[in-house]
Amino acid sequence: MKIDCRKKIHHVANEHIILQQAGEVSDMTKVVAFNDTALELYEAMKDKEFSVDDVVNYLVAQFDVEPSVAKHDAEAWLAQMREHGLLAE
Repeated sequence: MKIDCRKKIHHVANEHIILQQAGEVSDMTKVVAFNDTALELYEAMKDKEFSVDDVVNYLVAQFDVEPSVAKHDAEAWLAQMREHGLLAE
């Protein structure tokens, strides 16, 4: 999978966000906010193809967590990325 890099992260008032159109019919904007860890994962994975295992390995190396915890966190991060349409699979 790959991050959809057409959507850019903006830094506003100490927040890291992506602004995206919420729908074609209505003129609404959706804001997706990133915490520090989510932003770090986004930056680490944004320019390459990656798998769940790549995210797990990154978390284990950077944050010294158990692989089982890292897998749970990686799957949760990827689920949120999918839900907000931020992955190009």
